[in-house]
Amino acid sequence: MTCAKRRIAARFLLLFFFSPAGMVEAKEEDRIPTTLDGPFRPATRQFDPSLRRGSDDLPMNDPRLAKKVRSPFPEQIALAASYSPTSMWVSWVTGDAQIGKNVTPMDPSTVASVVWYGEESGKYSFVKRGTATVYSQLYPFEGLLNYTSAIIHHVRLEGLKPGKRYYYRCGDSSLKALSKEHTFEAFPSSSPNMYPRRIAVVGDLGLTGNTTTTIDHLSQNNPSMFLMVGDLSYANQYLTTGGKGAPCFSCAFPDAPIRETYQPRWDGWGRFMEPLTSKIPMMVIEGNHEIEPQVGGMSFKSYLARFAVPSEECGSNSSFYYSFNAGGVHFTMLGAYVDYNQTGAQYAWLKADLHQVDRQVTPWLVAAWHPPWYNSYSSHYQEFECMRQEMEALLYQHGVDIVFSGHVHAYERMNRVFNYTLDRCGPVYITVGDGGNIEQIDIDHADDLGMCPSKSDNIPEFGGVCHLNFSSGPAKGKFCWDQQPEWSAFRESSFGHGILEVQSQTWLSIQHMPCGLGIVIRIFMEKTAEEIKYTSYGNLNFA
Repeated sequence: MTCAKRRIAARFLLLFFFSPAGMVEAKEEDRIPTTLDGPFRPATRQFDPSLRRGSDDLPMNDPRLAKKVRSPFPEQIALAASYSPTSMWVSWVTGDAQIGKNVTPMDPSTVASVVWYGEESGKYSFVKRGTATVYSQLYPFEGLLNYTSAIIHHVRLEGLKPGKRYYYRCGDSSLKALSKEHTFEAFPSSSPNMYPRRIAVVGDLGLTGNTTTTIDHLSQNNPSMFLMVGDLSYANQYLTTGGKGAPCFSCAFPDAPIRETYQPRWDGWGRFMEPLTSKIPMMVIEGNHEIEPQVGGMSFKSYLARFAVPSEECGSNSSFYYSFNAGGVHFTMLGAYVDYNQTGAQYAWLKADLHQVDRQVTPWLVAAWHPPWYNSYSSHYQEFECMRQEMEALLYQHGVDIVFSGHVHAYERMNRVFNYTLDRCGPVYITVGDGGNIEQIDIDHADDLGMCPSKSDNIPEFGGVCHLNFSSGPAKGKFCWDQQPEWSAFRESSFGHGILEVQSQTWLSIQHMPCGLGIVIRIFMEKTAEEIKYTSYGNLNFA
């Protein structure tokens, strides 16, 4: 079976603003190479040891984290896309969270969840009501403090005109507690000729000085959407009493009866993000730092309460995995910390979701989840191999173009690959876990001398362990390569973010923008009109 029948055969054009070994330095008079000239020789931009690997979290008394309104005025305002461009979610928080040994949850019914919106500033022709909730993070252990949230509101706006700008205020008019006016632009219609202006992509953001640089640079790029691929606030790097956050996941609580969190960090994170999220939708997926276990097997309480996602609209009915369209791009967001086996609900939903994608309407198919399947860094090496073995063939069959992940605190872009074999039909996997969090940058590679982890390392927090030795190729019989793997096209240890720009049904670019380096790494992807006619084919035998 030809590649055109198995997935869209895309061609990539690469433009680098610097030329490490093995890369092509594009000049105006040069012919820009395509993957027909590749695969490209693996290249590494080494970490500059004169730079800091990370920075501490911002303190809670930082003005950007402090509460700026009195109760019950709205704060932490955030947008999220619905499945349809005619809808948009608006979320916000009212009231005051409580922390202590004895906390009493607020009554969500005491403050209305209402949004007024319209096409003209100051004139709100539409009104929508929504729902409100609270959550508690409880630690029944000596010396640990409990937390109960303020009231969290979610309203789904409807009747939007695709591509139209809207103005809105949220809150409770009966209490004379409305937000100031904010504005957003509805997504364009699902069409091969309509696309968001620019999409920002970042993971493992945190709330450090490096985070502020990332968000400042990201905002300057004027994106129309923000894709957040897990690990948001890093509230679980703290004791329940607050204090100073731990700089590594494993060393955070060596003697604690349970992994603690300082939930006010979530409130600070929401305030810090509001200038961006109140005007463009932020689409999140859970990472391991969102697990936040409690006694009795409860977990993810903050993630589930704080973020609206189009789970019901897309048919998943789970905030852990969902999909949505942004113009001619279909996004599929997957959960690595819930059941991903082929016999489970997520896999069944994924199969149905991919099957219904019409590539003549949404030519581009982008997937995202937190931990990368392809990763040449020592950190998290082969950690989610079980998930890859369960799901990779399905994504390959349906022609996923690009996969974004985080988890590893660095940037890495793969050559097109399937089952660890270079394959011009495979997706391009990109790790963007370099948002700026407190755990610092990852710099060690599994192929560096003495840096190959053992098979007892990198045990996932969910799912099984499927570590393997390679069965073919230059690393046959080995757990780690002796050199940068052939499927790893480019890697660098830096903080930064990605920008996805889709110009047409045949052309997009992906840029990685490292903080403070004055360098932009740009990848161009082009598809022919004939290739866009790809539709889903039946089950393929990948044996």
